[in-house]
Amino acid sequence: MIVAFSITPLGVGEGVAEPVARAVKVVRDSGLPNRTDAMFTTIEGEWDEVMDVVKRAVDAVAEVAPRVSLVLKADVREGVTDGMTSKLESLEHHLS
Repeated sequence: MIVAFSITPLGVGEGVAEPVARAVKVVRDSGLPNRTDAMFTTIEGEWDEVMDVVKRAVDAVAEVAPRVSLVLKADVREGVTDGMTSKLESLEHHLS
């Protein structure tokens, strides 16, 4: 499965880089394929392992923020691996 999610710390003022960096570190340390851009972090793996990483990322932000907002979008598709890359390759093929 592929999950794109965004964690927003609430109640910490305008500067959210440090709390968000805590979440990104959890994702990167997970060892699962992942990508972070300005809006979302995308991670790929099996349901339980991906959801565990998302929960740990939320918990890491909750350690320094009184409230946390989570937006999550999932592509649940059994038997697919390397979906993050293959979806982009398919799109690039159609653009050329």
